[in-house]
Amino acid sequence: MLSSKIFSLYSKTKLLKPTLPHFILYNKLKYSNNNNNNNNNNNNNNNQDFENRFFKMSSNNKQTTTTTTSTTTPSTLLNDKTTTPTTPITDNSNSNNNNNNEKFKYTNKLINEKSPYLLKHAHNPVDWLPWGEEAFKIARDNDKLIFLSVGYMACHWCNVMERECFENVEIAKVMNEYCVNIKIDREERPDIDKIYMTYLTEISGSGGWPMSIWLTPQLHPITGGTYFAPEAKYGRPGFPDLIKKLDKLWRKDREMVQERADSFIKFLKEDKPMGNVNNALSSQTIEKCFHQIMKGYDPIYGGYSDAPKFPRCSIFNLLLMTLKESYSKEVGSLDKLVFTLEKMANGGMYDQVGGGFHRYSVTSDWMIPHFEKMLYDNAQLASVYLDAYQITKNPLFERIAKETLEYVSTKLTHPQGGFFSAEDADSLNLESNEKQEGAFYVWSYQDIKKAIGNGEDIEIYSFHHGLIENGNVDPKDDPHNEFKDKNVITIVKSLKETAAYFKKSEEEIEKSLNQSKEKLFNFREQFKPKPQLDDKIIVSWNGLMVSSFCKAYQLFKDERYLNSAIKSIEFIKNNLYNSVGDDNDYNDEEDMVNNCRLIRNYKDGPSKINAFTDDYSFLIQALLDLYQVSFDYKHIEWAMKLQKQQDNLFYDLDNGGYYSTSGLDKSILSRMKEEHDGAEPSPQSISVSNLLKLYAITYNDGYKEKAKKTLENCSLYLEKAPLVFPQMVCSLYLYLNSINTIILSTNSNDNEQKQQLLSILDEIHSNYIPNKLILLNDHSNDSTKQFFEKNTSNLNLSLSTSVYDQTTFSLCNPNGCTIPTNQLEQIKSNLINQIYPKY
Repeated sequence: MLSSKIFSLYSKTKLLKPTLPHFILYNKLKYSNNNNNNNNNNNNNNNQDFENRFFKMSSNNKQTTTTTTSTTTPSTLLNDKTTTPTTPITDNSNSNNNNNNEKFKYTNKLINEKSPYLLKHAHNPVDWLPWGEEAFKIARDNDKLIFLSVGYMACHWCNVMERECFENVEIAKVMNEYCVNIKIDREERPDIDKIYMTYLTEISGSGGWPMSIWLTPQLHPITGGTYFAPEAKYGRPGFPDLIKKLDKLWRKDREMVQERADSFIKFLKEDKPMGNVNNALSSQTIEKCFHQIMKGYDPIYGGYSDAPKFPRCSIFNLLLMTLKESYSKEVGSLDKLVFTLEKMANGGMYDQVGGGFHRYSVTSDWMIPHFEKMLYDNAQLASVYLDAYQITKNPLFERIAKETLEYVSTKLTHPQGGFFSAEDADSLNLESNEKQEGAFYVWSYQDIKKAIGNGEDIEIYSFHHGLIENGNVDPKDDPHNEFKDKNVITIVKSLKETAAYFKKSEEEIEKSLNQSKEKLFNFREQFKPKPQLDDKIIVSWNGLMVSSFCKAYQLFKDERYLNSAIKSIEFIKNNLYNSVGDDNDYNDEEDMVNNCRLIRNYKDGPSKINAFTDDYSFLIQALLDLYQVSFDYKHIEWAMKLQKQQDNLFYDLDNGGYYSTSGLDKSILSRMKEEHDGAEPSPQSISVSNLLKLYAITYNDGYKEKAKKTLENCSLYLEKAPLVFPQMVCSLYLYLNSINTIILSTNSNDNEQKQQLLSILDEIHSNYIPNKLILLNDHSNDSTKQFFEKNTSNLNLSLSTSVYDQTTFSLCNPNGCTIPTNQLEQIKSNLINQIYPKY
């Protein structure tokens, strides 16, 4: 058997049968009523014995990226005297945060963590412990099951479970008596999340957050689910009752539970078969993935799936990359993508008042979102809209991209330059005095009137955005009555339609709409309680954001975008790139820098968590992008060092590809590879692209060989189900078609050549060229020349010269270059005829 996604893939396509007949504790029970991976737990009979019900269920399969904001209450103690007790705080020096802990009756060990999500649970009645040997030893010494709760700051249903269960003193007593309780921030520890989410999807067919898993003291999972209610519902036990029954099962039928728990470990260690490499690494794979994407297209509302609709940017990237292919033109994929992006931009998933995208849309029409705002979404979506603008010159796409970048700059940026992770879905509803999802973003009509006033402006705004007195949310889209009498602001009329209705010019309407938008923004900032900010800084997500700011700078030449990118990189290098060992372990400063390692995240200082593959790969991508706008060779230099470190820590020497973890943390049951492009691209997909770009820079065959081996390691997916891996298919496209390296030779000390360089760059960036890499040979910069001569075998670069003392353009690949030219018209011809046509 393979990874969970492979297992699901095989189950659906009947490529193979499971090799473990008794896979995990409830495998035979899971398939006793149906053989698919869908979790039909509501069909459980109330008269089934507990064991059958328990081993079949996932409780609630909310695959929502909803995040937790929780209010805090006092803590109780573990009943077992041998545990480290949670005690009242009397000395604020014990805390790493700035909160005054004396106002809380009890404080648990999470108070010493860096994650805002964990810190929010530091005053729960639950005696939470962080993942680590202390918790494991308590479980072993007291022969207790471990309850592992995994969530993240912006998760709505995590918040619900905390409020209902973890803040309930009586439920907390049960948890503390029967379990050792560990809380994990999945964004901080994606390695732990990956292992146990694999388990959960195997036993239930789906997963989500909060993720609730019970483990043996040896960390082997025995069952799990997502959200659990505090009381029995729908034939399912309530959360505290479930805990007690699990403890009884653990003590009464230990051998059976242990045996089936161990089967998951066998599952993890099974070898994964390869696909047919020749078939997988072919243009047919790219076309196959394209057609699989187009099968899901929604001609009414846009998008490439049914509701809920997630903005899976790797799909958009592949559609953009294949635009010049005949099969793309035949089905009009550009028109369909433009339609999709317009619908997304006009819907409620986009914050029409403050800019930036929410996580995803619950409804098919993009109107009702889950309201958390994630950095990784906004980074990737800004990039997609920038690409779409580059192709279409659609002013809507320009506005959306710029507003999204402005949102990140003003709301998600550390004063020293790093980017914060997220804003919560939930905030205080002043009417109910309780936290509620979307309270900050939805509007009563009375508040809209207060903000805009009673004149013609509010009539124009209401008409254009479809706002009404009793709210514009369809009750069928609001099963929990969270948005009763509320308006979600969307755009339902075009500027032209609104102008015609009010018999005004489009310019007058646009001015009115912008004034009203500004009034609403100011009102919201002043009078509405803001969502909680998750202000931890994650290296991988910062990398994605830097790439988008670099792309924006290429298009708009706004220095703020370049400065944002540079400051983020500097923040990471200054705060999250630390030497291994003591200073006296190294011969000199260069030796120390060469032995530095990335740290995963920062919150009031770096965490103690080493970076993962995604941190390295996304940061390397960002550095390569930053070089192409700054032309500072030091960004390539650091990228090459990081790539070497990534290879040493994560590369699979036997089979190719990159593990997600280094293997240094022995508490992780197995080293896994991310074999799916989801909300974030797989680091393996990005790594292939990075390696191909580094090869195009250096002509070092080792880079290309690792890229090829990584593609081959993913050949099963690429051959059989490339839709699992659209970003990897983009990398395959680069591998098959090669990267077109643009070499510009200039003397930056010569003002005329400098202006020529800027003109050529403007022409390059006016075209959408997804497979380009720009290198600059600046003959006035000796350090740059020495770096490339020392670190590359790229003679095309080192031998390039300026023609007639003018900035010169060459289009190169390992087979050679076009004739160098300094004529702008010839450069335009090369770009159009040899790389990408205009649309």
